[in-house]
Amino acid sequence: MKKLLSITIITILFLGTIHSQVRLHSERGIFTQGHIHPVLINPGATGFSDSQNLLFNFRNTWASFPGSPSSYTFNYDGPIGNRIGIGAQLMSDRFASFETLKGLLSVSYSIESDVNKIGVGISLEYLQHTISSDDVTNILVDPNDAEILNRLDGSQFFDLSLGAYGVYDDKLIYGLTLPSLVSAMLNEFDNGTQGTNDIGAIAHVGYRHRLPQYDMIVEPSIIFKYLMLTPTHVDLNIKVDLLDEALTGGLSYTVGGDERFGFLAGVNLDSFGFYYSYNISSHDFQTFNNGSHELTLKYNIGSGSKDSVKPAMGDK
Repeated sequence: MKKLLSITIITILFLGTIHSQVRLHSERGIFTQGHIHPVLINPGATGFSDSQNLLFNFRNTWASFPGSPSSYTFNYDGPIGNRIGIGAQLMSDRFASFETLKGLLSVSYSIESDVNKIGVGISLEYLQHTISSDDVTNILVDPNDAEILNRLDGSQFFDLSLGAYGVYDDKLIYGLTLPSLVSAMLNEFDNGTQGTNDIGAIAHVGYRHRLPQYDMIVEPSIIFKYLMLTPTHVDLNIKVDLLDEALTGGLSYTVGGDERFGFLAGVNLDSFGFYYSYNISSHDFQTFNNGSHELTLKYNIGSGSKDSVKPAMGDK
């Protein structure tokens, strides 16, 4: 019954959304660790730190529920000079029978003064939405259904996103992302129409408060997400770094489209970083799943520009 329910839900979402010729969701909306790893949501953060970084992120929403959303993201970014940063990202996301593949290339330009550093970035993105061919053989699916067969090749999009990310006086953290600012469908469906795209935004503000007597940094932050076909919501976060940022802990609360509470635990050992988040929702659907898990592994390959300021948001 649960499997039938999950297939029914995603079929309604997929067919209804694709029929209207727009994207199902904005991929940046799934991350809850954007305040720790801003490069996941903001091209302006590309190459912002003084190191070359590899990052792997895994998220499973509604864990244990059949067909629950799961995503895998691999990201590289780093500086190639005093002002230029480059990055690349590959993401695979699956929700029941609906699959999304995303490839991204980004470049940023940084402007730095004695008290402020800001990076302005642009990303070029290719996205593909498809129905899993494996599920066509399911006994609940008619393999000759013309609508399903027509959707097996999915839809492809080319997007352009902009972002700005900065740190003022090594205390105030700020960022703005305009995802899919320009979006073009690369293929057409039978009716020959092209899709339209709503303008979205992600706004990020945080404050880093240092307590040297306790070897502690307390960092509250707010991330506001207004995204295409994604319920508008706000993430309220507080992060605490201890022992020269070797240990990280935190709490988060989301209001808006979903109301969820979560905690964060992380560790930095030399060039290696590990972060784990867990969230539970206050909605009734929480009784049918084991909450949401997000895991990030980060590796610092080596130093880049020596003139960069101290990295922000927990990057080391």
